[in-house]
Amino acid sequence: MRTSVSPTEDETLLTANTPRAFWGVLDEGIETDDWRTASEHARHCLAGLPVADDGGDPVKVMEQALGEGQFGPRHWQLSRPKRLYYALRPVLPEGIRPLLRRAFLTRQRTGVALDWPVEDRYVRYQFELMRQALMVAQRASVPAIHFWPQGKQFAFVLTHDVESQRGHDFVRELVALEEKYGFRSAFNFVPQRYQVDSRLRGELRERGFEVGVHGLKHDGKLYASYATFCDRAQRINDYLQEWQAIGFRSPMTHRHPMWMQALNVEYDSSFFDTDPFEPIPGGTMSIWPYTLGRFIELPYTLSQDHTLMVTLAERSPKLWLEKVAFIAQHSGLALLNAHPDYLLVPKHLAIYESFLQQMQSLSGYWHALPRNVARWWRWRASVKTTEDVGEASALTVPQPTVGYLTLTQDASLMFCDSPSLTPA
Repeated sequence: MRTSVSPTEDETLLTANTPRAFWGVLDEGIETDDWRTASEHARHCLAGLPVADDGGDPVKVMEQALGEGQFGPRHWQLSRPKRLYYALRPVLPEGIRPLLRRAFLTRQRTGVALDWPVEDRYVRYQFELMRQALMVAQRASVPAIHFWPQGKQFAFVLTHDVESQRGHDFVRELVALEEKYGFRSAFNFVPQRYQVDSRLRGELRERGFEVGVHGLKHDGKLYASYATFCDRAQRINDYLQEWQAIGFRSPMTHRHPMWMQALNVEYDSSFFDTDPFEPIPGGTMSIWPYTLGRFIELPYTLSQDHTLMVTLAERSPKLWLEKVAFIAQHSGLALLNAHPDYLLVPKHLAIYESFLQQMQSLSGYWHALPRNVARWWRWRASVKTTEDVGEASALTVPQPTVGYLTLTQDASLMFCDSPSLTPA
């Protein structure tokens, strides 16, 4: 049944994102009141943000940050100039689009509340929250599941949005380049903009890559109205089933968390931690996955290739690598969205290859397809006791590492192999 009325916002969409689930705490020894007191002590980390007003309730902080609620109820609506742009976009010459983006560059950089390319306030809040919770609960340590399998320092995911026939026809060359450095990625195709080769999709899966869906037509109208979205979502779901795909990303990162619950996906990647350059700027401030209603959200945390190479005219992967270093320091998810359509340009491809070379030289991270990261995060968030961890061997998740979140003698937070016997 179609409707032209937007659904009532679901207040439970983000409630699964609790401090316990985020930190993977087992055998709960920290009470609800302890978390609340700890949040009061940690709220200074959010200074300058509206979300700081919810500092006494950590679940509310996470809901407002992850749901981008701090940007207001009309955050998901495109402005009138942007709606006009997308109406005219099909007839605009290719060379005009980057010029228009550059014209708005300064206003985009200064018009949002979040820092870029690194927004660290939510990150600092989470670490301070856990540190304070241990002190409030008078615990030296608590058992917990490490953020990533086998205790890896951070997760690294490569994704691609294929926007045109030319990009589609370049996929095999990009695949060969990534295989050269030992990487695999996910390719998101637009079902009704160009002919998607079924043989290519099959070949990608055979070679260890992943296939996802990137909207329906890539015309900027997916979220024109709730009725339009519902109609297109039905067809997107048909393609998801036909392609045996479980992942999605909205074109141009247009998004609406409630409407997107109509998609039959295990994960989405239409959100980001911080990005002032997108049509709907802002961000979740999270460098980690999180639960968004029926699916896992994998926010991209590295600047898109178009932003890096075209909008900012960078000539090296320096910004990517600096962000990776920040993410690694905080056990986050380094997720990149690059486009075969832009990597067709030799100088852009050279930057991307340099990035792959330098990532190959690093160690200690978990390189995985997005589907595996989403399934891991869902499992990790569901485990509540040490007994439950043993069931991981029967599931399609990698081997978890169970250790202890511990306060050191200088009151800093560490993940250790054994518990501390000295109360905090």
